[in-house]
Amino acid sequence: MVENGLMMQYFEWNLPNDGQLWNNLKDDAKHLKELGVTAVWLPPAYKGTSQDDVGYGIYDLYDLGEFNQKGTVRTKYGTKEEYIQAIKALHEQGLSVYADVVLNHKAGADAKERFMAYEVNPDNRQEKLTEPYEIEGWTRFNFEGRGDTYSKFKWNWRHFSGTDFNAENDKEAIYMIQGLEKGWSDDETVDNEYGNYDYLMFADIDYENEEVVQEVLNWADWYIEETGVDG
Repeated sequence: MVENGLMMQYFEWNLPNDGQLWNNLKDDAKHLKELGVTAVWLPPAYKGTSQDDVGYGIYDLYDLGEFNQKGTVRTKYGTKEEYIQAIKALHEQGLSVYADVVLNHKAGADAKERFMAYEVNPDNRQEKLTEPYEIEGWTRFNFEGRGDTYSKFKWNWRHFSGTDFNAENDKEAIYMIQGLEKGWSDDETVDNEYGNYDYLMFADIDYENEEVVQEVLNWADWYIEETGVDG
């Protein structure tokens, strides 16, 4: 057990899109140990909306820089193999490794779908401004580049509680998707900023959906086993 440990956040927003972070980290492992660092916090390692995505526009949790998706194989930080090698190098120096994990939303969908939704007041997201009407949203994730490798699960509108764009008329708004058991999280479980801050951005994942819960648990087991991260 480490007393008075020191964790380093090994990334920041404006890193260059050169695919070298994992390689640089591997080479830096011994130096970090010498500095007294005991743990390293790494940025989101999975495929985002594009190669220069910092890691918060989550497209495919299972693509750690292995498949040709969103116009790139590597992520902003490198390839899956380089990521795993960096983690091994840190472990060899006795450092713990923590992965930044974003499970609130998904972005960069592969196809649009039609479904019923309400517009809500962006300043009070519990206030519905309209009756439900049909919109066209980017909510279908097929992962053509990965196919069924690691998981056969494909996301659709039923797996989300909200979105922020109606492709039918290019209107940007906050839409609460209508459906069985859908809506924002209970007020007492989330920040009450804007009335209810359950919705943040993109397509908001619906954790009232049992299929979603099971898929995310399956992914977490896979991720830890595949990468060896400590948390």
